[in-house]
Amino acid sequence: MPKLLQKMSLTDVMPYVFVQPVASWVRRLAGLVLVTVLSCAVSRCYGQSPIQGAVRELDLGDGVRMEVIYLPPGEFLMGSTPEERAWATGIEGGATPGTERETYEGNARPCQIKQGLWMGRTEVSVGQFRRFVSETGYVTDAEKPGGKTQCFDPAWTGYQLTTSVVHPWSPMPGKSWKDPNWAFPQQDDFPVVCVSWNDGRAFCQWLTQRERAAGRLGQDLEYRLPTDAEWEYGCRGGQPRGYFWWGNELEDGEGRLNISAIDLLPGRTRTWPLAKAPWSDGYSFVSPVDHYGVRGRNGFGLADMCGGVWEVVLDHFDPKGGHEEPYLVKDNRRPVCRGGNYFDVPGNARCAVRLGLMSDSYSDSRDGFRICLGYPISIPE
Repeated sequence: MPKLLQKMSLTDVMPYVFVQPVASWVRRLAGLVLVTVLSCAVSRCYGQSPIQGAVRELDLGDGVRMEVIYLPPGEFLMGSTPEERAWATGIEGGATPGTERETYEGNARPCQIKQGLWMGRTEVSVGQFRRFVSETGYVTDAEKPGGKTQCFDPAWTGYQLTTSVVHPWSPMPGKSWKDPNWAFPQQDDFPVVCVSWNDGRAFCQWLTQRERAAGRLGQDLEYRLPTDAEWEYGCRGGQPRGYFWWGNELEDGEGRLNISAIDLLPGRTRTWPLAKAPWSDGYSFVSPVDHYGVRGRNGFGLADMCGGVWEVVLDHFDPKGGHEEPYLVKDNRRPVCRGGNYFDVPGNARCAVRLGLMSDSYSDSRDGFRICLGYPISIPE
């Protein structure tokens, strides 16, 4: 997928030395006010003050439900270290060495999530997205006239790396979230794929309007895609950093995630090529959401944060790394996607991995999204 100090003298520094304690106190007070405001907003919305891991169940109608989990404010190290990137492009990680892809993560740096938020337990499922479409009649970007989406090409037999590289994914008209060209039946408990940034935002807007109409949501919160920083904070599950949410060891990931592993492709005698996890996770393609249960959930209780499907977030792509505050543009949007997918090598399914999509209407059978409930963010139009 084509994801894409000025020197100071002692005299210069002196004012900062004396101002720093006051500035630090002001920042802490401002942060406390922000946290208090959001907590009050959530309390008004749900009638109680949330604690970490609190779960709310949303009724989408027709028996379809969705869980969101509360993540308190906190700090973490955003991005990756040189050691982590060396592992990712090494024999076990299997990511392609010599490219700039790992630089997109940025160097590990302190990042603060100042306001608590609720995040979807899982990616949005096919059944949940179907409920949205049923109620609104929404048509995804891939389904519009001239639309198409990237899907697995059943004629693909291998990369043929010694001659001309052949990729397993092709743009296909007539395919969509309803039919991602799997070699097996679509299931309501699969994460929805072949949906774009625009489609994910539309789902969130529908959910916001639905909850407000029912009197369950005020104007000070909205359902939306998580920001780049919120997503990585959620992925790390309360840990300051690590290659994966459970730590640095790939071997400890068995039974926790769906990535390229020892699973035969449907109707074939081969697995995905290149580096892979040294176990079978039961699925060569997509697995049901929360399939791995408690073992597949991180410290916040979020499932499938590594592997599964790429998750499109609100921010737009900055190749220098993610931002603590939302990074949004008006033109030439390239949304960030996070977390790796079922086809990826282990090095591409880490907490820090981030890529940029071609456009806000681009969709792919390896891409889905997860919702969050947080403070409203204005999108440049």
